[in-house]
Amino acid sequence: MVTAASRLPDDEVAQVRALVAAATAADGVRPVSEEAELRLQHGGPPGGSDLTARNAHGTLLGYARLDLPVGDPDAEAELVVHPAWRRRGAGSALLTCLERLAGNRPLRIWAHGELPGSTELATARGYLRARVLLQMRRPLDGVDPQPAPALPAGVTVHPFRPGTDEAAWLEVNARAFAAHPEQGRWTPEDLAVREAEPWFDPAGFFLAWRAEPAGARLLGFHWTKVHPAGETADRPIGEVYVLGIDPDAQGLGLGRALTDLGLAHLRRAGLSSVLLYVEEGNTAAVTLYERTGFTRHAVDVSWRSTPAG
Repeated sequence: MVTAASRLPDDEVAQVRALVAAATAADGVRPVSEEAELRLQHGGPPGGSDLTARNAHGTLLGYARLDLPVGDPDAEAELVVHPAWRRRGAGSALLTCLERLAGNRPLRIWAHGELPGSTELATARGYLRARVLLQMRRPLDGVDPQPAPALPAGVTVHPFRPGTDEAAWLEVNARAFAAHPEQGRWTPEDLAVREAEPWFDPAGFFLAWRAEPAGARLLGFHWTKVHPAGETADRPIGEVYVLGIDPDAQGLGLGRALTDLGLAHLRRAGLSSVLLYVEEGNTAAVTLYERTGFTRHAVDVSWRSTPAG
């Protein structure tokens, strides 16, 4: 049986998080995005739903998250089935309910890791690959822990200051990712939720400012993150969480300078490797990362289906 709710009670949230951990251990990849997990725990925008599939005894078999983004004609979802209950109809039942709740909207479903089961389910229901997100990784042993990158005249880099830099960061983030369907729409609430997370560390959040007559102007940033052991790898691993440059500051070399500073911070923290996510179609970014030692590690696929009629 599949049920949907705008918000799950705490005990069910704990059950879903245990299911996600079990799937991660079995598959070697987290089955839902950070965004979906945050919305599971803290709630999400109006119209979103948490779906659970249970058997007659009440055992949790699977979970899905559905969002209906404002200004986006598509509905978006993520889905996971407990490893012990796969290929018994739970995934299909969750997908049927997601399609019903999406109504006349086309539905996009993220499959993390592009596992055979998710590919089979999507293609059997007529879904087509719409987006591909690459996870790339590189070791940190060759990174200079004390870099001195060349910065443009008048530009300095400082750590993020909670309670002070939020508005400036949100403005530049929106400009840098204006064409990105998720990152460019971040709100003050989205940022605040992450600042409250245990992993948040302003010392690993680098902002590049340029002195101007009207005051300092933010040109770019590199926000790093550290994943604990067992979350995405057997050992703790760093992440290039968000790296963005204001369009007006492109061509100044800030992307490489901020990358070097962030990777050095992660190496000084004792980490041995780092990951990042990038759209497969962003060939310029993929090429840049490959030149800095990153290689392709895993693939996330967004499958899309358009309702008949």
